[in-house]
Amino acid sequence: MHYKFRKNVQKILVTGGLGFIGGSYIRRIIKDTEIKIYNLDKNGYASDEENIENFIYKYNKIENYKLHKVDLGNFKKVKNLVHEIKPDLIVNFAAETHVDRSIDNPLNFIESNILGTFNLLQAALSYYKKLSISEQSQFVFHHISTDEVYGSLSPEGSFYEETPYKPTSPYSASKASSDHLVNAWFHTYGLPTVISNCSNNFGPFQFPEKLIPLVILKAITGKTIPIYGSGDNIRDWLFIEDHINALILIANKGQLGQCYCIGGSGETSNIKIVNKICNILDTKVPRKYKYKSLIKFVKDRPGHDKRYSIDSSKISNELGWKSEYLLDQALEITVNWYLNNIDWTNRIMNRSGYIGERIGLVESD
Repeated sequence: MHYKFRKNVQKILVTGGLGFIGGSYIRRIIKDTEIKIYNLDKNGYASDEENIENFIYKYNKIENYKLHKVDLGNFKKVKNLVHEIKPDLIVNFAAETHVDRSIDNPLNFIESNILGTFNLLQAALSYYKKLSISEQSQFVFHHISTDEVYGSLSPEGSFYEETPYKPTSPYSASKASSDHLVNAWFHTYGLPTVISNCSNNFGPFQFPEKLIPLVILKAITGKTIPIYGSGDNIRDWLFIEDHINALILIANKGQLGQCYCIGGSGETSNIKIVNKICNILDTKVPRKYKYKSLIKFVKDRPGHDKRYSIDSSKISNELGWKSEYLLDQALEITVNWYLNNIDWTNRIMNRSGYIGERIGLVESD
């Protein structure tokens, strides 16, 4: 099911729309609506400008999309653009996201995820104050966050909206900080905000440093598939299309000042996910050997959270959302996409300079 936006939403300002989740969000809106999208993105290493351009031409929606290459660290430019665009909805996807990279270079995460969010909030508040009462009643600032802000779980229980924050990596700490800023701007300044905290996303167009696409690409090129530690770390896997459905619902119906946890009901250990991918590939691209033979256990990530699990009862009960894709079904869709889009993978990896190497073990100076 594809959910629709409320009628008054005519212009959406998206930050980080050249990334995996933001790009998926934009493609859905371009395909299904006539809403105008204004994408603010600094065009970082994992950005994919060409993909969005191809999509808008395919659907003849050139007039419905505008990219502004701007870093949220530049407050003046961000403020001017927010006032110029006059959005009905701001959706903040912009963030440095990979835990391993945050271990290598935490400053990037502080600047992007904390200071960038601060600048966007200030720009949005300045704009919001100039709206009429009627316009203010329709405006929403939607901040996209992660379940990693809650830390690591024991074998029992799940994260939910009242779970205390306990981040354990520079990435999750920076995202927790940005969440607190958004909450503060709601309570102190009255900016109409909503936050969503999602579990591990996967699907087409995900940058190949993340586990699922990395495993697919390592396997089909016959390279070693590295698994941290013993592979028993558990994640709640959320297919990207289910996540986009949830985000649209939250922007439409979410209660202001609230957060909503979004999980995929796909709680599985890393080694099981890798084995599932290998089994799919054994069927689709058979070799003389089993793909599982490429698996190698490597030194664990520093501070590696043991388990994530999300209780999605709130968004389900209040907004009527539920995940529509079973994990095995979504994994097969994802594997098929990467097998059919090797050119995309090669292009984005060549552009970024990332070649599948291990990151996240560099000691800070």
